[in-house]
Amino acid sequence: MTTSTTAKTMESTPVHEKKKMIETVNLTKSFGGHTAVSAVSLTIFEKELKSIIGPNGAGKTTFFNLLSGQMKPTSGEIFFQGKEIQHLPPHKRTKLGIGRSFQITNVFPTLTVLENVRLAVQAKYNIHYSMFRHFKHYKHLEEEAYESLEKVKLADKAGQLASNLAHGEKRKLEISILLALDTKLLLLDEPTAGMSIDEVPQIIEVIEEIRDQRDRTIILIEHKIDLVKHLSDSIAVLFHGKQLADGSPTEIMNNEQVQSAYLGGLYNDAED
Repeated sequence: MTTSTTAKTMESTPVHEKKKMIETVNLTKSFGGHTAVSAVSLTIFEKELKSIIGPNGAGKTTFFNLLSGQMKPTSGEIFFQGKEIQHLPPHKRTKLGIGRSFQITNVFPTLTVLENVRLAVQAKYNIHYSMFRHFKHYKHLEEEAYESLEKVKLADKAGQLASNLAHGEKRKLEISILLALDTKLLLLDEPTAGMSIDEVPQIIEVIEEIRDQRDRTIILIEHKIDLVKHLSDSIAVLFHGKQLADGSPTEIMNNEQVQSAYLGGLYNDAED
């Protein structure tokens, strides 16, 4: 695995030169007497890859659910490019440019790989197929979908049914769908979960290339700490729903509070 210097460049960029992509202010989510996310105030800058780490039960997936709109916060605020969005439903956040992948792959198994991505392109342009219009009128949609597949190295599988893809390939297809939507903010929830050892480097390469383009912002939840250190510009640490630390990979790995609290738990590959 070749270490990229791009992440180091982002890490050293003065904060005042960066623009905020998404920001939470005292974001809280409670379920009865249990608080899953507790007053988290976190800023993610444009074109940054930030990882959210923590042991099982830390509140990582709940935090993602709040950002993407799957859950409404009990209190607190979320700002996307300066606009308050915690009241918006998921589909409106998607329109703004927020895209979410899940721990379980979410594709249409009975459609081809290309058709899965083409539907995303159609949705972006708000185009509906008409049975009275010749298919050649939609050729530009397929061309754009194909370009998105090339970015995740799945173009050679365009004609296959999605159900026939290996697990790691389905993960790449899911990312391709998000790219086809022109997503500004990618929320990647454990993209390597369930993958074989041979598949992990392939998905890492895809994420690296998206990061190095520096035209999108990525927030990553991942248990594999070596992967997190390699990919991240910055890392935020959650523990029992609270924000324990936020800083560069070096700062987080050297943080005594992080180490003493639960660093060993990060090697547990169980889902949050």
